[in-house]
Amino acid sequence: MEYFLPIAQVEVNILFIFGLSLVVGILSGLFGVGGGFLMTPFLIFLGIPPVYAVPNEASNILGTSVSGSTTHYLKGTLDYKMGLMIVVGGSVGTILGIITFSYFKDIGKINVVISLAYMYILAILGTFMLIQGVSEIDKARKRITTKQKLHKHFWIHGLPLRMRFKKSKLYESAFTPIIIGLVVGFIAAIMGVGGAFILVPAMIYLIGMPTKLIPGTSLFVTIFISAIVTILHSFNYGSIDLILVFVLILGSIIGVQFGQKIGEKIDSSQFKTILAILLLLVGIAIAYDTFIKDEKVISNVIGKENIIGPLNGFILDFSNDMPVFYGLTSVLLAVVLGVGAAVLRNYVAKWNDRRILKLKS
Repeated sequence: MEYFLPIAQVEVNILFIFGLSLVVGILSGLFGVGGGFLMTPFLIFLGIPPVYAVPNEASNILGTSVSGSTTHYLKGTLDYKMGLMIVVGGSVGTILGIITFSYFKDIGKINVVISLAYMYILAILGTFMLIQGVSEIDKARKRITTKQKLHKHFWIHGLPLRMRFKKSKLYESAFTPIIIGLVVGFIAAIMGVGGAFILVPAMIYLIGMPTKLIPGTSLFVTIFISAIVTILHSFNYGSIDLILVFVLILGSIIGVQFGQKIGEKIDSSQFKTILAILLLLVGIAIAYDTFIKDEKVISNVIGKENIIGPLNGFILDFSNDMPVFYGLTSVLLAVVLGVGAAVLRNYVAKWNDRRILKLKS
């Protein structure tokens, strides 16, 4: 089903993008990792320019983060105070990232910068996960158990302005989560990812948060950072496409639910090597596309005069005339879909529990 995206100015197969988002969502729910590292490159491979792929995937991450964070809120596994301190740093990092994004866009190098960033980070992340996955399989086969010291002391722990985080039962410098948020926000603005690949390990090894609070707090932080990225990209470049955002969020939210259910029934750690290989392959594909592939690429970009239908015309006018409100509309769309999915999932879970109790009685 071919559909013309009015903002990105390209024609894409909307059902294929929905299916791809669904699969990436399943992988995200199964392995507990963000799907931005896969979805953004896939969008680029499908012909959507990087300057549009990055912010629209950020909006997608916003929707899935709202859904996940709402679920953790209902369970009470979320540290708001720690999350807000990270958001403070993340807001500054996001603004710095947008400034950097604008600089490279103005000199015509933003596509190369995004490709290089994904190529290197996917290579590092994929290699690390491959080593870890093989190691876990080997330890499981040999039945080896190891104890690790989670909270090591680094220079960052000696920073001033210490404060108490009651939920996490920590007494930590406020600068620790702020600096972590600064890095995460900067990367999110340039690459359109949630930054969980940095945030989660930092929460474990640098901050020393309880494991049960990490997923919810990480998603809580991602909500604000992704929302800021979405609004700033909409205001500065008008690059958010509501049609694309809706399809991406819908596919991701459904996929994450399936992935989490599958993860409850199987040991997903054995599949880490498969995900690691997939990340490495995507990194290699980006490297090939950036450095080796012939520049003579057939473009699916269509001129504005070929826009068909009142909906596309309305979206284009709305984006051009009121970019801030358009960005807020995208954020609202993500929030509504995310909260709706979480509430529906909670209702279904309670209904299923009541059904099981009736069967037992």
